[in-house]
Amino acid sequence: MSLSRDQVLAALRNIANPFGNSDIVSDDVVRALTIEGGNVRFVMEVAPEHGVAMEAVRLEAVTALEALDGVDKVSALVTAHSTPKPPPDLGTRSNKPTGPQKIPGVAKIIAIASGKGGVGKSTVTSNLAVALAAEGKRVGLLDADVYGPSQPRMLGISGRPASPDGKTILPLRNHGVTLMSVGLMTKEDEAVVWRGPMLMGALQQMLSQVQWGQLDVLLVDLPPGTGDVQLTLAQKAELDGAIVVSTPQDIALLDARKALNMFEKMGTRVFGIIENMSTYICPNCGHEAHVFGHGGAKADAERLGLPFLGEIPLDLDIRLAGDGGAPVVAAKPNSPQAGAFRAIAKQLVADGIV
Repeated sequence: MSLSRDQVLAALRNIANPFGNSDIVSDDVVRALTIEGGNVRFVMEVAPEHGVAMEAVRLEAVTALEALDGVDKVSALVTAHSTPKPPPDLGTRSNKPTGPQKIPGVAKIIAIASGKGGVGKSTVTSNLAVALAAEGKRVGLLDADVYGPSQPRMLGISGRPASPDGKTILPLRNHGVTLMSVGLMTKEDEAVVWRGPMLMGALQQMLSQVQWGQLDVLLVDLPPGTGDVQLTLAQKAELDGAIVVSTPQDIALLDARKALNMFEKMGTRVFGIIENMSTYICPNCGHEAHVFGHGGAKADAERLGLPFLGEIPLDLDIRLAGDGGAPVVAAKPNSPQAGAFRAIAKQLVADGIV
């Protein structure tokens, strides 16, 4: 005996609609009814506020149909459509916020950038974060170098951030610094192979869904260059300014100037330039060598009318400390190497930048 549409509708008419005047068929709750052999499928369309309560009605309808001869399988869904959206506002003003937004609880956002890779930008950022924390500031660090996230290793942080509600992300913390990084969500040796839209989506999620708490400053460790992440950050977050890191080498300075030009085009203030790997002092004989040249970043800062924030030496202890999960400011706070970072942090505080 083949199953007919009339048989199915008759069975469904015996199911009362608790939020209507009659049954679920007469009240037009049942939609998209299809019958293919012994398989019955339909949708129950209800008001959003009735969605949960109508689940019991759906189960009752499924049970009634399964009792019919010739029925092999019943599939039913409850859909709750929201109120139709108003037409778009075609005027010159919109009630929705557009452009950069502040991050709740974060007083200032400072981007740490470089024109090219390999100049030690991430090392500078982690040490500067710890140095500012040592000055009594509440510091967060967003590792936005999505393709090469190194901050979890440098700050000695491992483990996956928790999400108590599936929406909010709880960052991790060490050395007085609150950290969020894509590196905490992936294996250390696993490549992040993302196209631009995925990358930008990840950055927006780390900006808006991370529970940063109350911070005096959020440092953003940008990837090298002038690409998607830099543009997305400037468009989505209210940047207070940027710091550019470079070595004294001519090639590095050439790319650093491009980074400076990028911030100028985006209307972002540059707080100053840091010269990393500025000088090397032999630990055995005390001879000072300028492996990458010397003073180039300072000369560029003077030429462009920008503050020169300081020099960081090329030193084995700085590298070993970062690789070991404790920036040199935390590992050897009284060392000359740590002193170079502390001096920059003190200047930023004294100038009211942080």
